[in-house]
Amino acid sequence: ENLTNRLENIFSKLKQAPSLTKEQVDIGLVEIRQALLEADVSLQVTKNFIERVKPKAIGQEIIQSTTPGQMVVKIVNDELINLLGKKNEEINLKSSSPMSLLILGLQGSGKTTTSAKLANFIEKKFKKKTMLVSLDVYRPAAQEQLKILADNNNILSLPIVQNQQPAEIASRAMNTANLNGADVIIFDTAGRTQIDLPMMTEVKQIKSLVKPTETILVADSLTGQIAVNVASEFDKAVNISSIILTRVDGDGRGGAALSMKEVTGKPIKLMGVGEKIDELESFHPERIAKRILGMGDIVSLVEKATKDLDEKKLKDTEAQLKDGIFTMENYLSQLRQMKKMGGMGSVMSMLPGANKIKQQMENSSIDEKMLSDNEAIILSMTANERENPKIISGSRKKRIAIGCGLDISKINKLLKQFKMMSDMMKKMSKGKGIPSGNIPDELLNQLK
Repeated sequence: ENLTNRLENIFSKLKQAPSLTKEQVDIGLVEIRQALLEADVSLQVTKNFIERVKPKAIGQEIIQSTTPGQMVVKIVNDELINLLGKKNEEINLKSSSPMSLLILGLQGSGKTTTSAKLANFIEKKFKKKTMLVSLDVYRPAAQEQLKILADNNNILSLPIVQNQQPAEIASRAMNTANLNGADVIIFDTAGRTQIDLPMMTEVKQIKSLVKPTETILVADSLTGQIAVNVASEFDKAVNISSIILTRVDGDGRGGAALSMKEVTGKPIKLMGVGEKIDELESFHPERIAKRILGMGDIVSLVEKATKDLDEKKLKDTEAQLKDGIFTMENYLSQLRQMKKMGGMGSVMSMLPGANKIKQQMENSSIDEKMLSDNEAIILSMTANERENPKIISGSRKKRIAIGCGLDISKINKLLKQFKMMSDMMKKMSKGKGIPSGNIPDELLNQLK
């Protein structure tokens, strides 16, 4: 997000210029270089990136273009896509069953959770039966942790046998998969606090035994440049085939994603974007580049909506909105759909120009908790009150406040906010619409 803010500011200055000189482009590239380095992109990767962008950005095509600033943005976008890996690559499941996936990484990188997420991802997307296997006999309760994750999400796991060593567990897993019909075995290997010889020796032994179709490194994006160095070391030692980036939703500086592919030559195939079992997404370089440049990621938003939202409820609500009908019940449904998609922040991050609106919301102290508060208020209303909020008098507000455990001032805010939204929906149903890319000040004040 910080990187996006910096780049948006740089591009904003370039776009405003009616024409660009070589000096202006040079200054812009220096600022882009600083932004990338501050985002923890490695020096060599940054240097190579600027060297590829520069000759294109100061070419005659740019200088003579009617929209030179937009042309520079396009060049940077294209090079970012190249840096991130050009195209999305799926996990390799093209092998006879049972096929093996070997999961590697340092301790604390999110390996065990990611193994469970990956199993869930494969079962949902590829309709293949998976079995989770923990080879971590060193960390206390590591095997139990994976079993609990598997049980909680209806995923098959290899029964734990005490005092077995990793190679014995791996052999037993291969035999068990032949009996229980698992298509994919996911081996969660032991991590260490740092890369060491015994760790790598064990990984090599397991790899030669299970012959995985993929050797996947799980890297914590919050560790920035350290994650890139870890990826490079693992690749030299055991030849990884792909990378899963975890904690992409965190507050880190994001440089790991930009450096990883360039340094290792291995694709990032998936990324963890939250703690829930289904918060593992395919890594699409083009979409990530657009997010970084503040262009939004509408394709991913639509995919997320298709996966998370209740289609029948959406169609019913859409039909009512077309008729200019907007009730508290509609609003409650929308609040729940928003929460299901990860809240306002998750949805906002995929919209073009989202940072400006997010900044506007942050400056106005609008909080995600508002979704939960408003849901509690509406649930404390009667069916008649939800259908016709105009009847909510002072005494009704007191009863609702007791029911939801919130102050009456919050109920008043919701009612004002609802009235404005209802008026906006009526305008939109008549084709009048609202200004794009901005929250009307009046509604913003009500949210505040």
